Amino acid sequence: MNSAPLNPSDNIPPRVASPFATTGKPEPVELRDAVLPEDQAAEPAGEAAAAPSTPVDVAPDVMSVRRSLAAGAHDTPARRVFDRMVSEIGKIFVGQDEFVLGSLVALFSSGHILVESVPGLGKTLFVRTLGRVLGCSFGRVQFTADLMPSDITGAPIFDMKTQEFRFRPGPVFTQILLADEINRSPAKTHAALLEIMQEYRVTVDGKSHALERPFLVMATQNPIESEGTYNLPEAQLDRFMFKLVADYPREDEEATILKMHSCQVDINARLEQEVSTVTCPAEIMAITHENSNVRVADRLLDYINKLVRLTRQWPQFHLGASPRAGIALMQAVRTLAAFEGRDYAIPDDVVQLALPALRHRVILTAEAEVEGHRVDDLLRELIRSVEVPRL
Repeated sequence: MNSAPLNPSDNIPPRVASPFATTGKPEPVELRDAVLPEDQAAEPAGEAAAAPSTPVDVAPDVMSVRRSLAAGAHDTPARRVFDRMVSEIGKIFVGQDEFVLGSLVALFSSGHILVESVPGLGKTLFVRTLGRVLGCSFGRVQFTADLMPSDITGAPIFDMKTQEFRFRPGPVFTQILLADEINRSPAKTHAALLEIMQEYRVTVDGKSHALERPFLVMATQNPIESEGTYNLPEAQLDRFMFKLVADYPREDEEATILKMHSCQVDINARLEQEVSTVTCPAEIMAITHENSNVRVADRLLDYINKLVRLTRQWPQFHLGASPRAGIALMQAVRTLAAFEGRDYAIPDDVVQLALPALRHRVILTAEAEVEGHRVDDLLRELIRSVEVPRL
């Protein structure tokens, strides 16, 4: 798949091999030094402080990380499954590499994702393709202002034959759920998802009904229409492992999309004929469990902890990230390392996933909003201020 930056305006430089992969014991470097182009020599600390450096994005090209580290990776079950999934998804779904990678990392980390994008970028197609590739069931719920909690979870119905009430499962009883335009429903409907996303069960009339694992909620919200929408409560935002921002495809990617999807061919037939199932729920859960054995060094744990805690002290943030953010980032870092064929995590994994894991967990102050600050820009500045550990 072709890589695409998170935001076209960020001017993301090409990704280079991590300096942490070199031998010896290099001096501690800051994040801005870790992502300098290869042809640009590193400057001494004093000179670097005196001369302004070109701003760089701390969320580099998501697929170039996989390519740059592939040479030293091992052929592990997690990496083999990841490569097969990406290959099969690419037969139908074009581009949006961060979206694809974030979804797979969240799925194999027992997390959920919130996607912010304009309509028409293929989110429903991706969910259907993902369900086919994974061998999992999938469902879609269109959130509207009159949607009730029972419309999502299900409700008891009276069976005339047995003269008893029986539970009728709702659309959440699936394995991959697309919650489309989730911010168009009121808070009482959002609340119905809290227990589902955290505990993987539905409680109705005092009785719990377990959901089949793996279970991934992919919620979407439209960033350009605010009329008739409700802000998601902080408690629910914190349940999402990542917030991903899907942008328009590049010119070459959009040309490929036009060629692939403009022939009036039934998408169900294409999914059946062109896309193969490469894994199964049992294997997904086994790999998810195995990913917990990926080593995270104490220095890297401290690095994650510093990043999360610093969001609570940053002057432009009214509210910082909770401890759940650190837990989510730790789990995601382990999964990304496993996808790379490594049994240990490195600082590049943290840098790769910090923005998606933190951007929805912080709130700007009123002054920062008036001044026009963006959460992503402030988080990049925050991450650059923390020294990258030597491992």
